[in-house]
Amino acid sequence: MPHRVAGAARPAKLLGGLVLLAWAVSYLASATEGEEIRRVVGALLADPLGLTAGLVAYAAAFALRTWAWCRVLPGLPPAQAWAALHVSLLGNHVLPLRLGEALRPASVARRTDVTLAAAAGSTVTLRATDLLVVLGLAAVVSPVLLREAVGDVALVVAAAALLAAGVTGALWGRRLGPVVRLPGPAVVAASVAAWALEAAVVLEVARVAGLDLSPWEAVGVTAVTIAAQVVAVTPGGFGTYEAAATAAMVGVGADPAAAFAVALTTHAVKTAYALAVGAVAVVVPAPSLLGRLRLPRRLPARPPALPVDAGSPVVVMLPVHDEEATIAAVVARIPPEVHGSAVRVLVVDDGSTDRSGALAAAAGARVLTCSRNLGLGSAVRLGLSAASAYAPAAVVYLDADGEYFPEDIAAVVAPVLDGSADYVVGSRFRGDIARMLAHRRAGNVVLTRWVRWLTRRRDLTDGQSGFRAFSRAAAADGEVAHDYNYAQVLTLDLLAKGYTYAEVPIRYTFRESGTSFVRLGRYLRQVVPAVHRELQSPPASQSSTTWSANLASAAAHPASSREPSAVSVATAS
Repeated sequence: MPHRVAGAARPAKLLGGLVLLAWAVSYLASATEGEEIRRVVGALLADPLGLTAGLVAYAAAFALRTWAWCRVLPGLPPAQAWAALHVSLLGNHVLPLRLGEALRPASVARRTDVTLAAAAGSTVTLRATDLLVVLGLAAVVSPVLLREAVGDVALVVAAAALLAAGVTGALWGRRLGPVVRLPGPAVVAASVAAWALEAAVVLEVARVAGLDLSPWEAVGVTAVTIAAQVVAVTPGGFGTYEAAATAAMVGVGADPAAAFAVALTTHAVKTAYALAVGAVAVVVPAPSLLGRLRLPRRLPARPPALPVDAGSPVVVMLPVHDEEATIAAVVARIPPEVHGSAVRVLVVDDGSTDRSGALAAAAGARVLTCSRNLGLGSAVRLGLSAASAYAPAAVVYLDADGEYFPEDIAAVVAPVLDGSADYVVGSRFRGDIARMLAHRRAGNVVLTRWVRWLTRRRDLTDGQSGFRAFSRAAAADGEVAHDYNYAQVLTLDLLAKGYTYAEVPIRYTFRESGTSFVRLGRYLRQVVPAVHRELQSPPASQSSTTWSANLASAAAHPASSREPSAVSVATAS
């Protein structure tokens, strides 16, 4: 119970924080010269060429930092260095305490072959160099303002700490990762130029605002502002940035109201750049920082088929949890044979609290009982494993709630038996839907389009069907990545391994009794992370050991041994 209360409190805290931030911004604008801010913003928008020039100079500053990073860390791909810099910039604008700095080495380590130690060592070295340079610029251009913003003692301590951090970072990267070079004169010069280019934004905003700010003074304002927010408490240094920039401009003779408007507008422009370009950098270039979002375009070749004897059965597997109203009738309707193969019925009773298991057994099914409810995904995993022990000609998965027609088993399993497919889905949307609730139909359509996008298959029309067939190899090799559900992750798993996919039309009607376990919120919380984890799994070529083990396990059961081990499932928990 306590964890539910805490979970429920998170949205309230977030909403409260957003309301407080909106109030603070509103108060700040009303307490200052709101009209002056509107005037500066309007003037800036009226000069798109000047704004564009300022943003190009700002982007060029990051191009110089990209070059410097690649020089300090040989082997770092420039595109990924550029992306990591902007991911870090994005993080610093949305996270407090400059936590975005950690995203810089994390992005490189996740998306390249560079070790985390080397990425972190080079990051610390360059950031120390950058900040020492900005302190130096501020000390040269605006020494009085720098001392006022930072303080003499704090300035000396900060400089010493940054110097120590830079040397430590270089030694750390050299020891634990590839060679990390100490920044030479060229890297220091690039840092100076980068800060000068970054000053172009405040110079442009000041120009349209009518402030007589020279390029040299713009560099000083930028340097003092950055130095003052070395450790920013708020996201993006909001508040600290405006205070330091305003003080710096007032120090060179600017009107306070106009200076604040320029500071706020400059910060807004930089934040917009960080959000827009940083969002792109999360996914471009490939691989994305978020990991693989879809199956690759090129999939491995179809795995070899497992041998099937002439007398091998078709195993129909039904996971069950509290379906006593329907299970017996569903089992009774399953045909005794399809396409000349005998049919065996295997029911996985997933911790039912009613008579589901007993009724299934009375109807003629072999029942494997779990001691407690593990979840549909776990039941499917257990069912596929147990069905594979029959050395089957094919395995059929069928929901036990009465919504699907057991009479359609022959159609669903046909592509597997004739060898044209390894994995077949009975599609309700290609067949006949007698009744489906409107919200269920909408949910199925949306989720199916998502799965179609994930798999890059235009022929996929039903991503959530409860009626599927598997070849012997696909049943033995299929992996269900989570316990809550199976549909999306099993499809991604089998397609990623090269198994051939097909769909056949089936009939469907809405259940007349019982309730579905699916609840949209919980479904998305469980399924979306599991799908992401599944997509990050090693490619099939890297999973050959796992596949070989599954293959050997399935092949170890001769066709004469038709019954799965009752001991292994009797203790399932």
